[in-house]
Amino acid sequence: MENSLNGKFTEAYKLLTEELESWFEVAIKALPNLVVAILVLLVFAGIAKLARKLIKKLSKKIVDNEAVTGLLETLTQFIVMAVGVFMALGILNLDKTVTSLLAGAGVIGLALGFAFQEIASNFVSGILIAFREPYKLGDIIEIDGHQGTVTKIELRTTSITTFQGLEVIIPNKRMFTETFTNYTTTPRRRIDLEVGVSYGDKLDEAVDVTKKALEGIDGRLESEEVQIYFTEFGSSSINFVAHIWIPYPANPNFLEVRHKAIMAIKSAFEENDLTIPYPIRTLDFGIKGGQPLHTQL
Repeated sequence: MENSLNGKFTEAYKLLTEELESWFEVAIKALPNLVVAILVLLVFAGIAKLARKLIKKLSKKIVDNEAVTGLLETLTQFIVMAVGVFMALGILNLDKTVTSLLAGAGVIGLALGFAFQEIASNFVSGILIAFREPYKLGDIIEIDGHQGTVTKIELRTTSITTFQGLEVIIPNKRMFTETFTNYTTTPRRRIDLEVGVSYGDKLDEAVDVTKKALEGIDGRLESEEVQIYFTEFGSSSINFVAHIWIPYPANPNFLEVRHKAIMAIKSAFEENDLTIPYPIRTLDFGIKGGQPLHTQL
């Protein structure tokens, strides 16, 4: 029994020794290739750093966005290092093994792509926005009822600060695919003021008084004529609309000029005995038109 155990132990020891010797021989044979592979990795690491610096200089000339610049730098460095790794693995005769691993990683990446589809679409939209530049930092935009100044443009989201001081974060997919208004790229804006004048007043006089009042407002574009158009016979007044143009979003802003315009029209009407009537009702006690109430008593 003891001899049998000794024989098995000796046999196992021999197998282990032979295996270690074979591994050692393989390591000795592979040592030159390993040294060359390490040198290749070091060379490509240096190339990757140089490529990153070059891309940083070139990207700043193409796009003024730090997030996109950083992305391009990282992608360039990753691609260069990936090429170096594949060459090093080829020297070590391990390229086939890595190809199999990458195939498996591709399947996992496809599954993750479906899971994070929304994030990926925002990411791609952010890159396209950075290159096409439909808006920039400091622009005044409006989307989905949110109006404010663009304060931050990232790869996934865009932040605007509303005139009420609130920060609104909008996914870049919406900023790229949905309709929004950029007030900065169209630096003129028209203010429409609806006014009513009494049926007892002269319409020509109301037009002249309104036009003179609006022409004297600070902040109006003097190159654009004040326009006034009557629109309807209202229940208690004849209504018209006045159009004035302002530089926007330059100061004074939209609210200031509209405020001044309303005050100017009100003051001008009072000075010239023109009436902006309250809603009124006519009591008709006869078949053909109204009659004074005292005649019916």
